[in-house]
Amino acid sequence: MTGHTTQLQNLIDLATKGDNSAWEATLQHACDRLRALASRMMRTNQRVRRWAETDDVLQNSLIRLHRSLSEVRPESPRQFYGLATTHMRRELIDLARKHFGAEGLGANHHTDGGIASDNKPNTAEPETIEAWIKFHEQVEALPDQEREVVNLLWYEEMSQPEAADVLGVSLATVKRRWQSARIRLSETLDGEAFQ
Repeated sequence: MTGHTTQLQNLIDLATKGDNSAWEATLQHACDRLRALASRMMRTNQRVRRWAETDDVLQNSLIRLHRSLSEVRPESPRQFYGLATTHMRRELIDLARKHFGAEGLGANHHTDGGIASDNKPNTAEPETIEAWIKFHEQVEALPDQEREVVNLLWYEEMSQPEAADVLGVSLATVKRRWQSARIRLSETLDGEAFQ
């Protein structure tokens, strides 16, 4: 295991043995990685970024994660990152719906000059938000093993060898699951390529 993963596993072991303060230490240990994840996710959609800050997304995701740790006790970095990424994804979906739903401020506020040449509002942008939401929902719907790989490689930005280490599988298995997830997502996202 890598140093980060080993330390995370040690903290999880302490927490599962009853040291409740170890969950706080686990969250602190993973915070930088989760902040990077939040930042990356906010970069994937500039329109959402206009209405929320990366630290707000991180804080709300950590609150969700903290609450769930009272009921769900991950026993490995694999389970911990799966849970953390799930809460981050759900926070981003809720954020997009909040700001770009029918009553959302972002959906009804137009100061970016997005007027088409025929003086009608540009309607392409809400589809982008819908595609963004659809992508996160489709990741959520992937089979468990494929979703884990997408969580680690795409959301957490781990290398394939790091993901193999966290999952306890071979590098070939990670590559196979990654390819399968990419194909499945591409098919469900109307043929749009998923990198």
